[in-house]
Amino acid sequence: MSFTSDLGVVADPVWDAILEHPIVEELGDGTLDREPFKYWVRQDYVYLVDYARVFAYGATKAPDLERMGTFAELLDSTINTEMDLHREYAAEFSISEAELERTEPSPTTRGYTDFLVRVASTGTFGDLVAALLPCMWGFNETGKRLADRGLPEDDRYATWIEMYAGEEFTELTTWCLDLMDDVAADSNEAERERFQNLFRTSARYEYRFWDAAWRQEEWSI
Repeated sequence: MSFTSDLGVVADPVWDAILEHPIVEELGDGTLDREPFKYWVRQDYVYLVDYARVFAYGATKAPDLERMGTFAELLDSTINTEMDLHREYAAEFSISEAELERTEPSPTTRGYTDFLVRVASTGTFGDLVAALLPCMWGFNETGKRLADRGLPEDDRYATWIEMYAGEEFTELTTWCLDLMDDVAADSNEAERERFQNLFRTSARYEYRFWDAAWRQEEWSI
């Protein structure tokens, strides 16, 4: 079995919990109230800023030119393409660019992004890949499972599902899964155990990110 097959044992209960969460169930059937999803869109924009930083660290720590180039491309596409697309998507929910820029990270967003950037900056290349993988894998799995149930009538929610279930994002997820397997193959048992623990933490944050949007989590003081 591959290392990511072993990670699947860790991941599947988290992916199942995400699919069973009310915010994702209602997103999938098109009944989700706009406010929790608008909250999610704003927080995801904030998340993308530090997500791009992780790609920058990936380019710095990559062990060869090919992987360095891929992470550099991901950094560029996140900053110059994905964030523009996110602004356009937000506008469909009447969220202005100024509102996106003013968004304060929620406790969960802050915890998740601080964790990712810390691992990326202080850990090994393998640590970075392990912490990064749940974001891609989780969204791809959520998108594909929702798509299998049928797209909702609300075009905005259908667009979200189609994007994360689509070929381009699936290819990106497969690349990250393969990269994790390659890194793990050259690692010792202690390193692979650390990768699994980092993966588990990020996967748990993926669930909490959805849950925070459902609750529209704010700082209590």
